[in-house]
Amino acid sequence: MRSVEEHQRVVAGLISHRPPVTTPLADTLGLALAEDVVAPLSLPGFDNSAMDGYAVVAEDISGATPEQPVLLPVAEDIPAGRTDPLTLKPGTAHRIMTGAPLPSGATAVIPVESTNAATDTVEIRASAKPGQHIRRAGEDVTAGTIVLRAGQVVTPAALGLAAALGLSELSVIPRQRVLVMSTGSELVAPGTPLQPGQIYESNAVMLAAALRDAGAEVVATPTAVDDVAVFRDALDRHRGDADLIITTGGVSAGAYEVVKDALGEGQVEFVKVAMQPGMPQGSGVVDGTPIITLPGNPVSALVSFEVFLRAPLRSAMGLPHPERPRRTAVLLEDLKSPRGKRQFRRGVFETDQDTGRSTVTSYGPPASHHLRWLASANCLLEIDEDVVELAAGSPVQVWDLA
Repeated sequence: MRSVEEHQRVVAGLISHRPPVTTPLADTLGLALAEDVVAPLSLPGFDNSAMDGYAVVAEDISGATPEQPVLLPVAEDIPAGRTDPLTLKPGTAHRIMTGAPLPSGATAVIPVESTNAATDTVEIRASAKPGQHIRRAGEDVTAGTIVLRAGQVVTPAALGLAAALGLSELSVIPRQRVLVMSTGSELVAPGTPLQPGQIYESNAVMLAAALRDAGAEVVATPTAVDDVAVFRDALDRHRGDADLIITTGGVSAGAYEVVKDALGEGQVEFVKVAMQPGMPQGSGVVDGTPIITLPGNPVSALVSFEVFLRAPLRSAMGLPHPERPRRTAVLLEDLKSPRGKRQFRRGVFETDQDTGRSTVTSYGPPASHHLRWLASANCLLEIDEDVVELAAGSPVQVWDLA
């Protein structure tokens, strides 16, 4: 059987970066920047007020106190957005709003709370130091400086900065576009009444969510019955929009294995990987598009995605921390594992906040159809191929899924 590491290398070799694309600002959230962002202008672009209040010459109000206020005539009213240049004459004040351009000659802004808020002659009840409550041009960003680095993931704050700099688009590494296909004549869509022998399709919903959580884009999630012609038709209809195809089901050793029957002639290599769950796997290229074929049992499908697909997909999109965090924890129970297979058990991982001690227990049976337990687990216990027994108190590696 193929080792887990060997199949990881095979799958990673099929997933490649897409060329950078220039994308409207609103569509870049969560994507990695393909190049540095250089500020085309300074922020602020002009000296402006940091407070609602009055622009003054600081020396004019140097002796102002609540008991002995200074009275100044209000010569101008400056709301945010006023564009005509203004000059403040000594011995006068301009009423000014937050963000409004500072008039030439002003050396401080006195907050409205330190005045009587008048619009004709203002009573100023506190002094101010030169520069007080003034935002200087370029004190946040200087034009020509790098403000965002290539490889940085676009966050809401990064979007706000780009917009403040007047940028309407960014060069980013695009999402991987993935087609997810479930196979099986027994599958019906949730909400449809079940007939005897039918089950609700869950793999496509589950894997589509896992792909989006990893940062990828899902182009379609068709379901095909166990008929080669129907499967190939669905594949051909959606394949052109995808950078990668993922199928579930139809790859085992029995009859009616539609994926094997449709793609087994040199296009896809079907192998057994030394792991539990998820032993039957496949990988290859169909008419130029990489394809990864996963087993049909839900736990096998999602564990296979975690082990083989999540990290290379995130790497291809330039996203940080492509692999799940690995932790070492103390096992709280005795466990057995099949010899010769890497076992991935569902588990519950906890860290004591007082002692810092991390512990883990397995959660639910190991069989690949027990989806309920995976839905409530927060980690995967990884047990090596050569380990058949683990005693309580043993250190064990876990994949943090939280």
